[in-house]
Amino acid sequence: MIRIGDFSKLSRVSIKTLRYYDEMDLLKPIEVDRFTGYRYYDFNQLPRLYRILALKELGFSLEEIGNFLKENLSTDALQGMLKLRRSQIRQQVEAEMERLAHVEHWLRQTQQENFMSKYDVVLKKIEPIKVVTIRGTVANPPAQRSLWDELMTFINQNDIRMNGTPMAIYHDTETHESGWDIEVAMPISNNVSPTSRINVYTLPTVEKMACVVHTGSFATIGEAYDALAKWIDVNGYQIVGPSRELNLKMPEKKGDQNDSNTVNEIQFPVQKI
Repeated sequence: MIRIGDFSKLSRVSIKTLRYYDEMDLLKPIEVDRFTGYRYYDFNQLPRLYRILALKELGFSLEEIGNFLKENLSTDALQGMLKLRRSQIRQQVEAEMERLAHVEHWLRQTQQENFMSKYDVVLKKIEPIKVVTIRGTVANPPAQRSLWDELMTFINQNDIRMNGTPMAIYHDTETHESGWDIEVAMPISNNVSPTSRINVYTLPTVEKMACVVHTGSFATIGEAYDALAKWIDVNGYQIVGPSRELNLKMPEKKGDQNDSNTVNEIQFPVQKI
């Protein structure tokens, strides 16, 4: 028999860890002194301990390792656990590779342009949103104000409960000199009957939405769109639906395109190419 201290030195596993493995029923001492509580081990237990350490290195939890070490574990069950872990590791590698690509992008930008962009892009999941909307073709983005006036008049006249951030949905895939297909939308909480002009529906879930926040006047919001489009291209994504422009903080004066205190979030649904 080997005292726990000697077994710890031999295996390079701390006494605290060995005690914890005992508590978890992963590696029980062959004997415990009933007077002192001192644990004793055997050389024959080293293979089991090394199996535990090897499985930990593969990323298995102690609970999973306990299942792994069961004597009646079938070969199919064993292979299933290994395949699941392989899949988890692959997902982690892909996530880290994507993170590495983002770091490389930031590094190239600071090296080539000698400054850090004020726009940081994040990917997030967007849950379904019930909205009331009006869609129309206008001369340019600022001209969507006429659509908003019409929509807000309808909302106020029908006591509709608003419960979210107003947004403009851009259905065009490219910019235009004129003739922009824009849908203005307001999130709502109650039931509303549509009309020939008013649409009521639920915006679907978007699993990956590339988002950037623009703080400043509407007149300079194109900078945010350019930064977002560049990020999407550099990071190997493609746009897969209409973009959204959320009005987080409106200008103090209605329709003021130069109010520097406005805040908007621009969103593009994307997927990896």
